[in-house]
Amino acid sequence: MGLLDNLVFKIADQPWEFEAIHALNYKTFVEEIPQHTANHDKALVDKYHEENTYVICVDTETHELAGMVAVRDTRPFSLDHKLENLQSHLPPHKSLCEVRLLAIEKKFRSTRILIGLVTTVVRHGIDCDYDLAIISGTTTQKRLYAHIGFVPFGPLVGAEDAQFQPMYLTVQTFNRLQTHPRQAAASNGTESRDDSLHNFLPGPVDFFQQVHDVYNDVPCSHRGRAFMADFQKVRDLLCRQVNAGQVEILMGSGTLANDAVAGQISLLNQPGLILVSGEFGRRLVKSAKGARIPFETLDIPEGQEFQREDITKVLAKNPDLAWIWGTHCETSTGVLNDLAMYRDICRERGLKLCLDCISSVGTVPVDLSDTYLASATSGKGLASFAGLAMVFHNHDLVPAPDCLPCAIDLGIYQEKEGIPFTIQSNLVYALLASLTTFDWEKRYRDVRLWSESVRRELEGIGASILAPALSAMPSVVTIPLPQTMSSQAVGDLLKKRGILISYGSSYLVERNWIQVCMMGAENRPAEKFIRLLREQFDHQDGGRLQAQEASGAQ
Repeated sequence: MGLLDNLVFKIADQPWEFEAIHALNYKTFVEEIPQHTANHDKALVDKYHEENTYVICVDTETHELAGMVAVRDTRPFSLDHKLENLQSHLPPHKSLCEVRLLAIEKKFRSTRILIGLVTTVVRHGIDCDYDLAIISGTTTQKRLYAHIGFVPFGPLVGAEDAQFQPMYLTVQTFNRLQTHPRQAAASNGTESRDDSLHNFLPGPVDFFQQVHDVYNDVPCSHRGRAFMADFQKVRDLLCRQVNAGQVEILMGSGTLANDAVAGQISLLNQPGLILVSGEFGRRLVKSAKGARIPFETLDIPEGQEFQREDITKVLAKNPDLAWIWGTHCETSTGVLNDLAMYRDICRERGLKLCLDCISSVGTVPVDLSDTYLASATSGKGLASFAGLAMVFHNHDLVPAPDCLPCAIDLGIYQEKEGIPFTIQSNLVYALLASLTTFDWEKRYRDVRLWSESVRRELEGIGASILAPALSAMPSVVTIPLPQTMSSQAVGDLLKKRGILISYGSSYLVERNWIQVCMMGAENRPAEKFIRLLREQFDHQDGGRLQAQEASGAQ
């Protein structure tokens, strides 16, 4: 096994690592480069130590510190004291950091360790939204720094026997270094897309550029002949995607779609069964109560899927039930319920099946051929702007003006060919752009592969996943955090680092859960999210170990 085979690059967070940092700092900047006075402890604590973040290289087999570098973003920098009017030498930027104290133990010195340290600094810089970094590079390594992507500026600084060249690294090179550190200098100065913001929210979601473009176009009349033809095209595409006979489109949220479903169920004047396994099952109960519908509930623990025998037992005890209403995907837990099983039960017993498909339509194949009513929305898996609510059905609807408010009377929508009231044309065209841009089979495959990758990587860092693999919704991964960690604190930290996850909803806060979702058009990899979450788990484990050691010492 070679000397460099067990190297790990990380952010320093252990007591022994900081002691080793002070020792290596002394060896390098007292004994090797005479910048500071010698002392008996042979340790040099940097004057900015409390403000520094240390990126280090550790040999995991020998527990040696192989190399280090410090990152700091508080002015004044050390270069502010060495170079007059530092700002005038720098390119335009928004957020600046200084990289200092690069040191590598002599026996470990190699280009590989230097590039590894710089690449880890790059990742940290992107996580912190820095767009420019400055260093004082030793003159003996100017060519190597330039090869990595650093640009020299200004005069040399330091004493005659210890001179340094001020240099900077731009955000464009930052991004290239994250994936191609050895090739960064070859294309230095070219523009690249900033991928530092990763959207793993259930909404708002990422869109295709075509969706943005048509949404920002000039609105048109919802009564115009061309718009009405395009509106019918949208309805047809939606129905073909889920194998449904008809769909009504309302201006509003997914909750409005469920309220419209509740309105139609109320017209049956028959009791039914609502399936509850999480927050969105409970919201169906609220919609049913608001519509004054008689119903029974079947409640199961969060994180589980419904089983045939449990549903049939309730139906056997209540033979007068005429319908079942549940979530296809229980978004709060990330569980995908068995739609085929639901259909079979309803077909066997002559029941009407109603479904909340708000998170499943557009992210997994959905077959609504035997469904009475099903809700969906534009702002999740269909990867468009929020604002359009949909209810699919396979039977004709009759207006009920004496029983339902006009805005949720789906019979009126069918009677008026889908447009009884004003509808915002830009929302419709944005949805049409999304429906016609996706290769939907590829979309479903990509979401599934993303889910498998995220689950595998989460398990690799010891994170819990609420939904079992066999019943998991590919586009939603719910992660219960240990009680020693705060879901809000983790979510806030990730947000600062450019990772948008779901964590602020009351049901997530109460349970200390976080969620990552793949709802939008961008198939973003989750490596950065996993890396930052792993750091939080490592901090937690380090704190627990220190507490145990302290307890043992007492």
